[in-house]
Amino acid sequence: MDERLKGLEAELEAKLSEVKDLVGLDSLRVSFLGKKGSITSMLKGMKDMAAEARKEFGAEVNKLKEAAAQMIEEKTEELKKAQVEAEIKAMPRFDISTPSKCACGSYHPITLVQRQCETIFKTMGFTVEDYSEVVTDYECFESLNIPKHHPARDMQDTYYLENGQLLKSQTSAAQNAILRKYGPGLVKNGTPIRAIFPGRCFRNEATDACHENTFFQMEGVMVDKDISISNLIYFMKTMLSEVFRKDIKVRLRPGFFPFVEPGFELDISCLICGGEGCPSCKHSGWLELCPCGMIHPNVLREGGIDPDEYTGFAFGLGLTRLAMMKYGIKDIRDLNSGSLKALSQFTDDE
Repeated sequence: MDERLKGLEAELEAKLSEVKDLVGLDSLRVSFLGKKGSITSMLKGMKDMAAEARKEFGAEVNKLKEAAAQMIEEKTEELKKAQVEAEIKAMPRFDISTPSKCACGSYHPITLVQRQCETIFKTMGFTVEDYSEVVTDYECFESLNIPKHHPARDMQDTYYLENGQLLKSQTSAAQNAILRKYGPGLVKNGTPIRAIFPGRCFRNEATDACHENTFFQMEGVMVDKDISISNLIYFMKTMLSEVFRKDIKVRLRPGFFPFVEPGFELDISCLICGGEGCPSCKHSGWLELCPCGMIHPNVLREGGIDPDEYTGFAFGLGLTRLAMMKYGIKDIRDLNSGSLKALSQFTDDE
């Protein structure tokens, strides 16, 4: 290597050993590798060299530039590490055994209600399933007896994604997957399909005291031979009596849902106003809690179940509205507000 280049390399190594911080290191980098830096300037004198010498000298300069850049990078990492270690040493020491003065957090009311419902249904032989929030059109609609362009789709203002998928507008989107998962056991061993699957749903709705664009449901299905509406009513009343720890006044009225036949709306007497009427129940005294019914034969067939041999019920329990009733929350928007004042009052007393 050219003696001048060796001298620059030695000078760089010496100065690197003296640098104490990143600011000084950057100044050093500029002085050697900047546009007017020592190493860069060596290239300017190459115009007076012979072609062969210029080629050889240029290669040596470039090799030195790479080596210098590598040394500076290594020094940078060394200084950053030292800086972090210094900051750690400067931090005050904490006694982790000292009791915290901060107030303890609490579970979200919807989480409390969901866990309670899961426990209740587990005692009745139901499994708890999980499912994606982003689903296909087939899962959310077509497998549920709602083909493309069916007017029933207008009931749900759905968020579609650019790739053709969508944010699920109902937990019923998991029905087909559950039927196919447990259907073979039903057919082969006669084991009933009993499953619930809670989840978050999304609809492009105008918000008010009882409507939100993001809410929670708990879907449930039971499929076996000779399942009837009586079974549906039994499980719903059992669940509600356990959640509220008292008998709840309910009503079952006809309702249209393409994936059940017949379909019903299960309403409960508004516990916020005692059935007298308030904004939460649209001044009707009743709150729609659970669309439900007997699973449509087309849905069973799509899930690989023979509807001539098996029947089943399905329900879509509104966890958000159930939490409102249980805890006396008058405005559904409080649940997604993130307001600590509104949410910190809840504790897991189950």
